[in-house]
Amino acid sequence: MRILTTGHLGYIGTVAVPLLQQAGHEVVGMDTDLYRDSTFGPDPGPAARIPNLGIDIRDATPDHLSGFDAVLHLGGIPNDPLGDLDPDVTMQINAEATVSLARAAKRAGIGRFVFSSSCSNYGASGGDRLLDEDAPFNPVTPYGRSKVEAERGLLPLSDDRFSPVLMRSATAFGVSPRLRFDLVINNLTAWAVATGDILLKSDGTPWRAVVHVEDIARAFLAVLEAPREAVHGQAFNVASAAENYRVLDIARMVEEEVKGARIRFADGAGPDLRCYRVQGAKLARAFPRAIPRRGARDGIAELHAAFRAHSVGAEEFEGPRFHRKAHVLAHIGAGRIGPDLRRRASGAARAA
Repeated sequence: MRILTTGHLGYIGTVAVPLLQQAGHEVVGMDTDLYRDSTFGPDPGPAARIPNLGIDIRDATPDHLSGFDAVLHLGGIPNDPLGDLDPDVTMQINAEATVSLARAAKRAGIGRFVFSSSCSNYGASGGDRLLDEDAPFNPVTPYGRSKVEAERGLLPLSDDRFSPVLMRSATAFGVSPRLRFDLVINNLTAWAVATGDILLKSDGTPWRAVVHVEDIARAFLAVLEAPREAVHGQAFNVASAAENYRVLDIARMVEEEVKGARIRFADGAGPDLRCYRVQGAKLARAFPRAIPRRGARDGIAELHAAFRAHSVGAEEFEGPRFHRKAHVLAHIGAGRIGPDLRRRASGAARAA
């Protein structure tokens, strides 16, 4: 297939692109490369070398999408802290632009639209049971609400020619060429390696479902390649029942891996409303080859080795380089993008 991948230069995209290529697909990107300075290691890999339309997803038209067989939509506001900056902009990018992009894809004759949604849709669901795809939504943040609204806008577009597929990923972890440190496993492991502290910013009681970034990419590949009847208009949790943990349990795993590190609670650490446990039985039944392979312990060991090899310091994982909210705020402060997260012309940036 010829696949348009939005957000191909981000955390998941730089892992997904080479996987799609290895499966024999032609991949074209759509990314404004906002996180160019967030590269971890020598370079962003194959994702940086594919054609890039280079436009904001809010500006995509059917003409931009002509000639593709499928869209893998990864682009958008990636998490709660960044989504909290301006809830209206978050809704505009994550929900309105997603639906607009899907409509453009449909008008361009594209049959498959795979949307990177989130288990944040379940929000404050508690840890009493493992949630499947029929569980009620209960988002508690602008980010979570934007993903819910995007799903609600996509499903009515389904017909006998157009198939949106909703991929609700658990909290990602693992090494990527465009690394993020604002993810719980990545962050706690970085703190341990760089400082000897495993700093918890909540009381550690909330439940989180976690999944390795490579397993997310493999699940996306599976639904892109699947027969229409296997995925049409459906949602899938990209998760595993075995990979649900309280945040404090994750911290203890990091403590076991990084010898000498100790758990410490940040000043004012309290409860977090986001609390949910999910299962991925539906994905496992439909696509046995897409069952998550890499658990939290494997990921912590992988991250530990990578952080030691690259000598990661606290100023990197808490500063603007690898922390998405801080990174965006630095761009806004420098006048490179506006509060609406659109790139400014060089003259406007200099004037700012």
